[in-house]
Amino acid sequence: MKKPLLIVIIILAVILFLPVVNFIRWTFQEKKPMNVIILDKTSSTLEREKHRSFTWILTNDRVVKKTKKTSYSFRKDYFGFFPKTPLRSKEYDKKDLRLTEVFIYADSCDALYYADTYGVYMNDWYRGINISRTPRKLYGGYNNNDYLYFKEMQARNKLCILEYNCFDYPTADLERYKTTNLLGIKYTGWTGKYFSSLDTTAKSNKKFPIWMTAMYRREYRKPWNFTKPGVIFLKGSEIVVLEEGTHLKSAMPIIVTDSAYIAKYKLENNVPFDKWFDVIDPLSSKVISNFKLETTTAGDTLLFENFLSKEFPAVITDTTNQRTYYFAGDFATNEVPYWISRFKGIEKLKGILYTEKPEDTRRFFWLYYRPLINGLFGDYYKSMGAK
Repeated sequence: MKKPLLIVIIILAVILFLPVVNFIRWTFQEKKPMNVIILDKTSSTLEREKHRSFTWILTNDRVVKKTKKTSYSFRKDYFGFFPKTPLRSKEYDKKDLRLTEVFIYADSCDALYYADTYGVYMNDWYRGINISRTPRKLYGGYNNNDYLYFKEMQARNKLCILEYNCFDYPTADLERYKTTNLLGIKYTGWTGKYFSSLDTTAKSNKKFPIWMTAMYRREYRKPWNFTKPGVIFLKGSEIVVLEEGTHLKSAMPIIVTDSAYIAKYKLENNVPFDKWFDVIDPLSSKVISNFKLETTTAGDTLLFENFLSKEFPAVITDTTNQRTYYFAGDFATNEVPYWISRFKGIEKLKGILYTEKPEDTRRFFWLYYRPLINGLFGDYYKSMGAK
């Protein structure tokens, strides 16, 4: 056999052999039986993008359902909005957290994860409807039942994780007040997001929410002349725009983490974050990570004038048991191939799954969100065995 052909055969054998080995390693990995309540009211596509990556992590780490000992399905094992196939039929089901079952679930379940409660709206579900700031709700919103499940789970010292948008529209004031009290934080009313371009005239920027420009013109009585990357803050009818070059040295927000948690959970410091976030006051809660903006002097002034800061909490926890967490960003929305969740050690494929470039937003999932969830659930599972 010719040497070049032999080399090719060896390379192909290795390529085919490694996935098989990693699948076998995953299959025989120790299972971690835990009943987890997953809530997602916002997934309007069959991909269930608002909680899919969280379920990916549970599957990859062998967290399974207690009764059947099977992995969690991102398509079935959650509460919330269920679009039906074919998607063009615009039919859907819903599975709500019922008041009559709150104590049953609080007793039988081990953890709670609220991935997204914002809901599904007419202009998202029925394409072609004009986009507005406050569209008509089809389904969803954080409600009293959601609060009661959280309250009862927390009272039983279970692991509770809530994500961004439990407090903003369409959450009612009473549910917001009660939930922030349980979390031990204060909601400022500000939300924000990074945009790779603020140029609304660019053909490549068609998804930019044009209603923001109308808000800006209404508040400042001047035209929207922003064209570069930037960060936009919103609060009711107020809007603050920070543009790269003028207000920001670099527009992409980064997440910086307390050194103790970097060591404990092997988290990467300084990871980029390009999704929605909200601004909270941690009060006496423990801050694990912060969002940080690289501002200029003009940016600092603009933030100060609006009672905002260039650094604010991204993840907080309670100071006692550290079993209640709030993620102040849209953490669970990540694009990651689901089929690779059944390969142990898949995260080592650096360069294929993500790069070392600071602006590569895929780094957030692999170097921050995934190890954080693994760490929190891993610690909690060990404590369950210690009971």
